Amino acid sequence: MLHSIRTLTLLLTLLFSGFALAGTVNVNTADASVLAESLDGIGSTKAIAIVEYREQNGNFESLEDLLQVKGIGEMTLERNKDIISFKASSKAK
Repeated sequence: MLHSIRTLTLLLTLLFSGFALAGTVNVNTADASVLAESLDGIGSTKAIAIVEYREQNGNFESLEDLLQVKGIGEMTLERNKDIISFKASSKAK
């Protein structure tokens, strides 16, 4: 019985961690630590550069806008294109 509970717990953990990995990252609202943790090929230095660029130039509207950030290239965008979002989330009233 204990083995069954452990197996079920492991399966549920794997299932829910997969959902977390499948989420998107909004480059217009995420802070540098979230960007660095979530995006492949983006460490803390590039994440800070993304936030600084956004603060100085306004929100990103497309993947191509991210190419304006020093250190971000097309390969990085290609690896992350499916998880990057740009839209502001709607807040409940």
